Amino acid sequence: MNFVWAFVVGGGICVIGQILLDYFKLTPAHVMSSFVVVGAVLDTFDLYDNLIDFAGAGATVPITSFGHSLMHGAMKEAEEHGVIGVAVGMFGLTSAGIASAILFGFLIAVFFKPKG
Repeated sequence: MNFVWAFVVGGGICVIGQILLDYFKLTPAHVMSSFVVVGAVLDTFDLYDNLIDFAGAGATVPITSFGHSLMHGAMKEAEEHGVIGVAVGMFGLTSAGIASAILFGFLIAVFFKPKG
């Protein structure tokens, strides 16, 4: 049943994104930024952790989870280190994802010819 809920929740997030693209004529950048903000807001009210417990990968794979991770790290480190902990926490928790995106993007650009 875990796979079903992961599919339903992850698919629902994707459906919302597709509706925003098709009917509201938003650009992919607007939708992606909005989803990151929504994930951060949901984490602020401790709702995103409940969604992760319920849906598993259906909630951790979409881009909303990146906003959750940013806010989660920032709040945790802010409690321990104050204002400087906000920046440290954001990038400390998400640094592996950011670094791998940069590395793999670079490798793809080196080995494949992009189309213009």
